[in-house]
Amino acid sequence: MSGTATVQTGRAFARRHFVTGLGIGQIASWGTLYYAYPLIGEAMGRDLGWSKSEVFGAATIGLLLAAVAAYPVGVAIDRGHGRVVMAGSSVAAAALFAAWSQVTDLVAFYVIVALLGALQSAVLYEPAFAVVARRVGPLNARAGITSLTLWGGFASTVFVPVTQLLLDHLGWRGALMALAGVNLAVCAAAYALVIDPAADAPLPPRRPDALPSRKGPLRLAMEIPAFWFLCVAFTAYAATFSAFTFHLYPLLVERGLATSDVVAAMMVIGPAQVLGRILIWRLAPRSPVRVIGATVVLAFPVALLVLWLAPTTLAVAVGVAGLYGLANGIMTIVRGMAIPEMLTREAYGALNGALAAPGTIAKALAPGAAAVLWQMSGSYDAVLAASIIGSCVLVAGFWTAAAVARHTD
Repeated sequence: MSGTATVQTGRAFARRHFVTGLGIGQIASWGTLYYAYPLIGEAMGRDLGWSKSEVFGAATIGLLLAAVAAYPVGVAIDRGHGRVVMAGSSVAAAALFAAWSQVTDLVAFYVIVALLGALQSAVLYEPAFAVVARRVGPLNARAGITSLTLWGGFASTVFVPVTQLLLDHLGWRGALMALAGVNLAVCAAAYALVIDPAADAPLPPRRPDALPSRKGPLRLAMEIPAFWFLCVAFTAYAATFSAFTFHLYPLLVERGLATSDVVAAMMVIGPAQVLGRILIWRLAPRSPVRVIGATVVLAFPVALLVLWLAPTTLAVAVGVAGLYGLANGIMTIVRGMAIPEMLTREAYGALNGALAAPGTIAKALAPGAAAVLWQMSGSYDAVLAASIIGSCVLVAGFWTAAAVARHTD
């Protein structure tokens, strides 16, 4: 087979299996960079004699760096560099995992894990959504984005037991080397194979009546009121969900639920997220995202109010976890499609990164802030009240954004 024919065959394969390849990469990227960390960190901390705050403080720094990197990553993908960004970052992640496996010093550990956290901005949902939008056009990206969230929803199901198996047989250093291999052989390979800049949709032509502007896409978006309301809504959502997820276990235990029942309730969240995405995929594939979002945001304060006011039983805990997981699964799709349907069709990656940045900071800081609030008040009632307020800010922000948003569909 000639070189030209080989290239054409490769491109045909990449087009045919684009979303599937990205989805496989997302399972492995989420599994190694996100879900494996608590297990590896716990084992490493025991072995090296480091405290939990020392081990998990590095992850917080990593999320803060991810927030800084989100916008430039989005700009690079908008310019057609998605393959370099995602495949190259996976190679870098493999090198960092390998370096982590040799760590004996806390400072080196912090540097490595902080850089791994920063790479999340280049390989998880936001960049993958931007790559899909660059391939098919932002307004045609909903099906691909929904499919990616379905793939990513299985990351914890696959990698939590796999990571534990690696720890049991290889120890934490050997497990990290295995995760390095996954990033190289699965993530980098998948992204390099299926992300083909030559197959990207052409950029939309400038309208004939559009006036030339020296302002960048972010400056232009910041002049749209809906941008700021979405920013408030998504930041409140990130803070509330992060605090709730990290503190649900001790909250339910404090309220008298047996630990086995708490675990059973928390196991519902992951499948409920996948169910929510399937429901949107099957029942509302063409519904405006402003309508979907305005409806689903109500689930967050409702779930928290039920948890606050109802007796803490296993049935209530399961119901709250299920409703919260269902809404979170749908919100991932809403966040992915809000920009082209409510703001603008241009510069999807840059604006998605800009909107994600404050939410990533909130996600990093919210669990610690909730812990301080618990310590000051002596119970989780204050944390729950703050979470309810945060969820109401989410509702108010999104409803206002939906009311003033541009109709780009």
